[in-house]
Amino acid sequence: MARRGTPSTGALTAAAAAVPGRRERRKQATRAALRAAALRLALRHGVENVTVERIAAEADIAVRTFFNYFASKEEAVVAGAAAGAEALIAAFRARPAGESVLRALRQAVLQVIDQGDAVSREYVRALWLIGRTPSLLPYQLAVLAAQEKALAEAIAERLPPGDGHGIYPALCAATALTALRVVLDRWLAHVTGPDDAPPVAVLREEVDRALAELAAGLDRPGTADR
Repeated sequence: MARRGTPSTGALTAAAAAVPGRRERRKQATRAALRAAALRLALRHGVENVTVERIAAEADIAVRTFFNYFASKEEAVVAGAAAGAEALIAAFRARPAGESVLRALRQAVLQVIDQGDAVSREYVRALWLIGRTPSLLPYQLAVLAAQEKALAEAIAERLPPGDGHGIYPALCAATALTALRVVLDRWLAHVTGPDDAPPVAVLREEVDRALAELAAGLDRPGTADR
């Protein structure tokens, strides 16, 4: 038995497992370098003018190594949005257990957008580029599908056990992410470039408005007979 105040062997093992090893950190760094290079070149020259060879050269990584991480240049470009989606799910999971689902989601999305780190910047830039590049939309759909599945699982974990959740986690995840996509599209619609993001206060108001609509319920009466 572990002494009081001393972590148990199991706790230490779990903590160690949560910290990526050197090889995994190296793989994460390589993926991030390729992702950043692909997005940077696509923003500068347009996706159609970027090649896998140019991305690999920009990241100072062998071309064959590129294909260990991405199947195409489009997948690499959209990976910035995928990283942002993963950060959103992680932030949602980290919210206090007592928060409601929509409250936790609100805080998570604002945290990811407002933290100003590399992932946050790439997320906004990738979304801006995707909105102006139709060829990237199928790749964005794959990101959204994975994000929706992960969020549904995280929502189910947040709910009281044995509650017979039924369709709620999947339906809530799909609806909430669609609302957030609409909000982000509106937020980015009036900017002139990927680094010209509107104030986060504007996004906060839009997020609050959208989630309030979801919380109130989407059903409304039809028009009266004319």
